[in-house]
Order: sequence, then C-alpha cells, then structure tokens
Amino acid sequence: MPDTMESSPHGSPVLEASALAMRFEAPEGRISLFENLDLSIDAGDSLAILGTSGSGKSTLLGLLAGLDLPSGGRVSLDGHDLTAMDEDQRAALRSGRVGFVFQAFHLLPGLTALENVMLPVELAGDDDARGKAAAALERVGLRDRTAHYPAQLSGGEQQRVALARAFVGQPRILFADEPTGNLDHHTGEQIIDLLFALNRDAGTTLVLVTHDHAIAGRCAQVRYLRDGALAQEAG
Repeated sequence: MPDTMESSPHGSPVLEASALAMRFEAPEGRISLFENLDLSIDAGDSLAILGTSGSGKSTLLGLLAGLDLPSGGRVSLDGHDLTAMDEDQRAALRSGRVGFVFQAFHLLPGLTALENVMLPVELAGDDDARGKAAAALERVGLRDRTAHYPAQLSGGEQQRVALARAFVGQPRILFADEPTGNLDHHTGEQIIDLLFALNRDAGTTLVLVTHDHAIAGRCAQVRYLRDGALAQEAG
C-alpha cells in the first residue's frame, strides 16, 4: 500500500490536523483533552510539543501518528487522511514512512540489537534488512553491540538501538515521545545530539514531545499544549 502512495514534496505540509478533538469517559465524567486543535508541519521541518504532565501530549502524538483515532476532526499524514482509514490501512501507511522513538525504548527482549533494528525493514519486505540494520547500528556507535540483547545493554545503548530502528527505513517523519525521559542528563544529551544529526542528514520531519525546554529550543517550531489548545508562547 505505501509503495503506491505519493509523498508530499519537501517544504509542503507532511502532517496536518484540523479541528482535532479527543474526549473520553472517566469515573468523574467526560474529559476533553482538546477541542478544535489545528496543526501543520512541513516536510523536513522539526516541531517540539511542550506541556505539563497530563496535558495530553502523548495522546496527541498518538493521534498524529495514526496509532489512535480522535473523537472529532481530521489528521492528514503525507497527504492521506488517517481518520478515513481502518487500523490495517493506517499501519500500512506508516510502514516505511513513520519512525517512533519512545521513552521506554520498546525493544523486544528476545531479539538482539541487530534483530530489533532489522524488524521494521524485514516486515516491509526489504531483502537487505540485515545490511541496513548493521549500518544503522554502526551510525549510532553500536557496531560492537549487534549481538547483545536489550538486557545486556545500558539505557543509553537501548535508546540508541531504538533510534537506529526508527531511522533504518528512512522514514518521512519521526515521532519521539520523551526520548530522554529514562536517561541521565549526559546520556540524554548524547541521544538528542544523535537524533538531530540523523534528522538533519536524512531530512526526516521530526515531531518531538518533551518537558525539556533546551531540547525543544533546538526545533524549528515550538508549541505549548495547555487548556486543550496549542500555543506558540508558554503560559
């Protein structure tokens, strides 16, 4: 499916949300995280989303990536309406176009570093999955850790494996949810330097959720999620 879909050219919107709403039922009643939220980011751009805990940053990231569907509104990824697709169609669209880096790494414990990085390109049917995974791990400084399992790696090394996995398929857009949240300050800085270097060199659009204003300041755009809306200034 993704192979037959056209991509947005560099400099045109690769991700757009219009009138986005997210509501859910809780014991205390209906909760509305946001209503009528609009967002646009061009191909090759970088965006940081800041906000307090519980403001809905991670939920918004999941909606923008098509991992979940909103209660209302529309999300367009690379020119395709995610809200008009079923789960399988959204997954097919993400394959080869979207990379993810999560705070908790989300590596499969039974696979080596190399096998974890190989997985997305193998699933996409790439005949050179092993070679591309090895090159991606070398790029993040883990050439000597390819046969190690996640439990044998430090937190920083696991996050570098996650970065290699996110970039191995040369995605059009990368979503990162608090990628340094489980790391010490020094290791976190190394990971962020790597992330922006890979973003710059590959021209991949970056959408980053973080609590760290210094990290956010490295992005071309910064938005603050508060009171259910995205603002350009801190509140």
